[in-house]
Amino acid sequence: MKAREACARILAGVLRQEGSLNTLLPAALERVAAHERALVQELCYGTLRWYPALELLLGALIDRPLKAKDAEITMLLAAGLYQLRDMRTPDHAAVNETVSACQALKRPWAKGLANGVMRRFLRERDSLEARFATDPQFTSAHPAWLRKALEDAWPGEAAALFAANNARPPMTLRVNSRCGDRAGYLAQLAEAGIGARAAAFAATAIYLDEPQAVDLLPGFAAGAVSVQDEAAQLCAQLLAPAPGERVLDACSAPGGKACHLLERQPGIAELVALDVDGERLGRVADNLHRLGLSATLRTADAAALSSWWDGRPFDRILLDAPCSASGVIRRHPDIKLLRQRDDIGRLAATQGALLAALWATLKPGGRLLYATCSVLPAENDAVVSDFSARQPDARLVAIDVPWGAATACGRQLLPTPGGPDGFYYALLEKAPLEQETEQP
Repeated sequence: MKAREACARILAGVLRQEGSLNTLLPAALERVAAHERALVQELCYGTLRWYPALELLLGALIDRPLKAKDAEITMLLAAGLYQLRDMRTPDHAAVNETVSACQALKRPWAKGLANGVMRRFLRERDSLEARFATDPQFTSAHPAWLRKALEDAWPGEAAALFAANNARPPMTLRVNSRCGDRAGYLAQLAEAGIGARAAAFAATAIYLDEPQAVDLLPGFAAGAVSVQDEAAQLCAQLLAPAPGERVLDACSAPGGKACHLLERQPGIAELVALDVDGERLGRVADNLHRLGLSATLRTADAAALSSWWDGRPFDRILLDAPCSASGVIRRHPDIKLLRQRDDIGRLAATQGALLAALWATLKPGGRLLYATCSVLPAENDAVVSDFSARQPDARLVAIDVPWGAATACGRQLLPTPGGPDGFYYALLEKAPLEQETEQP
């Protein structure tokens, strides 16, 4: 399968809500020649990143909207426009390859349409760009509901948020403190000719100047380093388990935070890594194996305590709750198509249910870190505030750090070009049991 055909099929699946880019891309890449796989990824990620703007251009270039059954052609044309606008592909090659892909997609009738759309864009590009220059969907490249949600939540930062979401994400590493320190690994990278810098907030984080294949990273196979965003690395610092404690990582897959907790505190008595998806929990096992770590793995719904909890309380709990992922759109641009306005309320209900259920498993005096990769208050402060108001033994612990923005209940990082992803953290402590008063 050639690159444009693969891209069109993958993106049509996303448009039809058949799966995410993470689930659809790997299987398709297996059917693409090795030398074209990077092109498929670039086409898929770039087209999705700018799809709200590309959708407007397509609407202006096509007389009648294409039918849902022809989603492959819609996305092929969107990818073609992305090439002409944002890639170095020569114009004639982009046009010819897009037209040729119509035949591979078994829609030969679309060849004339594709040729006309691509060539008309080249002729009218300046006027089209000027026509939409004041359209917020075009300038922000965000769907209307998400754009409004971000503007309502962060009116002063909305423009920067749009820009960050549309930027390419940095590649960030986590140095395994059981193998060495950050300064030493930076020296190894320099010796290997790989440009890098230390992160500002997470003590184990390193930003690479350019993304690298992991097999080129010194000591990767031996567990010296892992790929993990700086914002995610802050979870282990905030939860800070002590030696001898029992720790739960709920919603654990793919296991980066569980591994970091074990690297940071080798004296943990037991870490339970829990996830509802058994297949994804396999990735936790793979990461633990590469790093030479061990944990207790459980496949279950974290809210269904009877299906997995043995009744022994935890000293520390990390709840990295399922969320809209609105803070990591730059890594998952398909969120712009897959998420809808109504999802936020449903996710908040799930988050609240998980928080309430897991609280019962926390030891008095223990701490729970509630975290999401969302920047929407409805999934963050609103969930924590509602829980705290209903749970008399829950106490908010101030997060006194030099990063992010303080919120009513926790701390919010916003995505930053060349910096961390968007992440929210709230730290809760369970009140100790009252000591019984001795009788005279």
